[in-house]
Amino acid sequence: MERREEQSGAAGAGAAPALDFTVENVEKALHQLYYDPNIENKNLAQKWLMQAQVSPQAWHFSWQLLQPDKVPEIQYFGASALHIKISRYWSDIPTDQYESLKAQLFTQITRFASGSKIVLTRLCVALASLALSMMPDAWPCAVADMVRLFQAEDSPVDGQGRCLALLELLTVLPEEFQTSRLPQYRKGLVRASLAVECGAVFPLLEQLLQQPSSPSCVRQKVLKCFSSWVQLEVPLQDCEALIQAAFTALQDSELFDSSVEAIVNAISQPDAQRYVNTLLKLIPLVLGLQEQLRQAVQNGDMETSHGICRIAVALGENHSRALLDQVEHWQSFLALVNMIMFCTGIPGHYPVNETTSSLTLTFWYTLQDDILSFEAEKQAVYQQVYRPVYFQLVDVLLHKAQFPSDEEYGFWSSDEKEQFRIYRVDISDTLMYVYEMLGAELLSNLYDKLGRVLTSSEEPYSWQHTEALLYGFQSIAETIDVNYSDVVPGLIGLIPRISISNVQLADTVMFTIGALSEWLADHPVMINSVLPLVLHALGNPELSVSSVSTLKKICRECKYDLPPYAANIVAVSQDVLMKQIHKTSQCMWLMQALGFLLSALQVEEILKNLHSLISPYIQQLEKLAEETPNPSNKLAIVHILGLLSNLFTTLDVSHHEDDHEGPELRKLPVPQGPNPVGDIVFAIATSRMRMSFLLPNSMGPSQVGGSGGGAPHFSLCLQVVVVLQQVFQLIQKVLSKWLNDAQVVEAVCAIFEKSVKTLLDDFAPMVPQLCEMLGRMYSTIPQASALDLTRQLVHIFAHEPAHFPPIEALFLLVTSVTLTLFQQGPRDHPDIVDSFMQLLAQALKRKPDLFLCERLDVKAVFQCAVLALKFPEAPTVKASCGFFTELLPRCGEVESVGKVVQEDGRMLLIAVLE
Repeated sequence: MERREEQSGAAGAGAAPALDFTVENVEKALHQLYYDPNIENKNLAQKWLMQAQVSPQAWHFSWQLLQPDKVPEIQYFGASALHIKISRYWSDIPTDQYESLKAQLFTQITRFASGSKIVLTRLCVALASLALSMMPDAWPCAVADMVRLFQAEDSPVDGQGRCLALLELLTVLPEEFQTSRLPQYRKGLVRASLAVECGAVFPLLEQLLQQPSSPSCVRQKVLKCFSSWVQLEVPLQDCEALIQAAFTALQDSELFDSSVEAIVNAISQPDAQRYVNTLLKLIPLVLGLQEQLRQAVQNGDMETSHGICRIAVALGENHSRALLDQVEHWQSFLALVNMIMFCTGIPGHYPVNETTSSLTLTFWYTLQDDILSFEAEKQAVYQQVYRPVYFQLVDVLLHKAQFPSDEEYGFWSSDEKEQFRIYRVDISDTLMYVYEMLGAELLSNLYDKLGRVLTSSEEPYSWQHTEALLYGFQSIAETIDVNYSDVVPGLIGLIPRISISNVQLADTVMFTIGALSEWLADHPVMINSVLPLVLHALGNPELSVSSVSTLKKICRECKYDLPPYAANIVAVSQDVLMKQIHKTSQCMWLMQALGFLLSALQVEEILKNLHSLISPYIQQLEKLAEETPNPSNKLAIVHILGLLSNLFTTLDVSHHEDDHEGPELRKLPVPQGPNPVGDIVFAIATSRMRMSFLLPNSMGPSQVGGSGGGAPHFSLCLQVVVVLQQVFQLIQKVLSKWLNDAQVVEAVCAIFEKSVKTLLDDFAPMVPQLCEMLGRMYSTIPQASALDLTRQLVHIFAHEPAHFPPIEALFLLVTSVTLTLFQQGPRDHPDIVDSFMQLLAQALKRKPDLFLCERLDVKAVFQCAVLALKFPEAPTVKASCGFFTELLPRCGEVESVGKVVQEDGRMLLIAVLE
């Protein structure tokens, strides 16, 4: 009971009168926040305390919470409350109270100078906020006054305590300015005032830093204070003395980190490039750190090498253009570049033995961009100087990209391996960029080195060396057009000579072949050199991603040159699919690869391979359709549907039409209305094709249809449709048990969406069946995928009179179901709303007659689209705008549309303006 009463007085006070924000209740709430084990009570206390901080009573209880008898947690809350009141509610403070508030804060800071450091910092932040609000008019010399007050000898606090308190106050002042809520015009005035006040700060900092008697803690605070002030864009020349003192302080291990931060912040200011003379003075200071850097590397001192590298990169990366412009100082800048090169090639494997080299990569981009931005004559001079540097960089990067020994790599954690993978990607991007500077000579250089490694009989080479050189080729070939390179034929010839004894090397071999797939398309005679390697790798689950993605690239780019290898590719692919060697995503890629491959074959070969490929899955699906639904067979069903969907994604059979059909058979007529004769003809035709499809592989369609030149050779597309019809019957059977499962429904929609896109008009025989099935699916579980498939059908078939009735029925059904969804609250279904808007826009574009039906509630559709405009998701808003773009021009031709726009147009205008 006692605890409940406490809660009602403290945490429960959020809903109570303001008088409850008393010192006692605040203390109780803080105790509850810090010590109550119940997380709900903690949350209640925190919420109440946040309200207390912004209440008018905060001015009263804050000072009382700072009393010496309170614990630091309570004192900290009091100081924080003062800061919030000053920074957010400055306008509530009468001007005649500014001075007393300032005096009180000075008194508290002086008292806490020898007390709790976290409370001291919050009080300093509060005084900094007050100073920023009063500057420049009400307190024109704020910083100078702070320095003078804390230097007064009559203070009860010892000199070191006063000095540290002053430095803390001076450190938080620029930080508070950066995060302050000052209006923009005030911010400019205060910034200018602070720039003037630097004159009171920097001499003090210089004195304290250079004074031999200054304790280490004071000097460290000085460096942090300097680091804070330079971010106010203080002119670099005004910082010279302090920067030099910071360089000297780098020799002190206790001051090293603070010195690095101060130097890097000073050098990195955007305005610093204007002070070229100062930048030139900094180069010898940075070069003077080389011995310290070498010693750190030798001793394995990663922190020191990392810090020195940060300084060198900050100077080089931020000011390379300004320093390159000083032609007479080219040698000193080149020395800085070489120092950064040393940092790039720092010994050890990233990220286990070193974390420094990654800092330098952006510098090489910047330097190259700056060199290539010069006019031709100056660029030629710098190219002559820096091309050798960039060739050296390539060697260094490829060395850094090398894997460690198998034994060492085995001890790395998964996180370290992932960081190393990302690091190699960064190196790859850098190599690709460097190609712009070095051109074709870079490929020749890599090829010569790889040739020497693979053909050398004198000394054994490590697989890591070979892998890194190949990785360099792959990095460039992935994004640069190497079709005209004279070294690629030699590289293709070298690849089979590589002794692959390692997964990482095998992966890189695969990815390199994949990167050269476009070149192989232009040089098909070389395909046979590398294809056996890829097919062999397909059987290794450790090479799953690299081998499958490479085969897919080859099948996509070289498909018209692959018929001689098709049987082997299909056989190997079927084998690995049946053995379930690969994960689901790689199986899908493999089916896409086979779709590309089959597209380039002769009709008979396509049908034979299609039968061979999908028959096992049809049989599996038939078996699964009979089973009682459970999580295991659901995964199998979704997997099979995904395989079929991905096959149809890339299977392009449209180009076979003109080659294999007579003009009278290019499109099988679709029955229109009650036409028994037509129905019979259609049934006979499809049954003949079904028979031909199900016959043994040795019997082609010509054998079924009879021999002789005049025998009909039915459309390949139509025969694919027959395959789909068989699949369709199975899918209906599957859906009878899985209609309520969103994942299965989405997989079904994916199959038919891909099939419609592939077959286009040839899909016509299946439109009525698909419309009926889609209606059932969407009525049971509304899904964006069903709407997207409906949109495809509208786009391709709605303009044909024969298909308009089933499409109109489906359109009205999905619209009715979606409008009901809007009534229930559509915010949880932005994807459905997005797809619905796209469907409506497509209907208006392709067949505005769909909006003429009396059963369509155009007014409700309009209101839903206005609601969609207010969704936070950008794609949904864009889709809604697309709908209105199609709708508004049709006010004249569609009466119901014109009427709704007349009545509710104001609602649309308001939504758009909002």
